[in-house]
Amino acid sequence: MADKGYDADHFVTKIEATGAVAVIPSRSNRLAPREFDRHLYRARNLIERFFARLKHFRRIATRYDKLAKSFLSFIHLACAFVWLA
Repeated sequence: MADKGYDADHFVTKIEATGAVAVIPSRSNRLAPREFDRHLYRARNLIERFFARLKHFRRIATRYDKLAKSFLSFIHLACAFVWLA
C-alpha cells in the first residue's frame, strides 16, 4: 500500500515481481488508470493515523532510548495507552 506519489510503473513491477499486489491509486494525469482495491487502501489511512498518534509521544518521535529493547518497551507501553484512550 502506498500513496499516489509511488504511482510509477517500475514500482508496480517490482512489487508484483515479489508476488504481492500493488495497492496504489493512480495519479490524475495517468492516461490509463490502474485498478486498485479501495477497501484495502482505506486501511492504510488507519495505520498512518495510528503512527501519527504514536509520534505524539516525544520519547518515540525523537528516540531518546539508546537500547532497542528499551525503545520497543516504550512503544508497547504507548500502544497500550493509545488503545485505552
